[in-house]
Amino acid sequence: MAWIFGIVLLAVGILGFVPGIASAGMLLGIFMVDGMHNIVHILTGVLAIVVAMGSGSYARLYFKVFGVVYALVAILGLIMGGNVLGMMMNTADNLLHVLIAAFALYVGFAMKESGVGMGSMQLSSAM
Repeated sequence: MAWIFGIVLLAVGILGFVPGIASAGMLLGIFMVDGMHNIVHILTGVLAIVVAMGSGSYARLYFKVFGVVYALVAILGLIMGGNVLGMMMNTADNLLHVLIAAFALYVGFAMKESGVGMGSMQLSSAM
């Protein structure tokens, strides 16, 4: 899950710098982006990829922390609107952040471990 999440965030961060895809500060004409917003996406994407290479417990911790942080950003965005922590955001951004936070919190706190992507856990339980 962290691999996919990381790749998507990294791609979104990079695409935010591509003029044809992010014109007039709007990614895909829907989401407001700026340099800081793109850098945050790139850094959180890289971090997700790094934790995906470690144990499942690192990925679970990432999703817990990431979910809480994105929930706070979403709440601030819904309350403040416009500029949140130096990043430009609109309603679409805020709603997406609510969905991302809910997903990350679910993965971090509620999702049961399936063994998928956790080869060392499967291997040790098979012995």
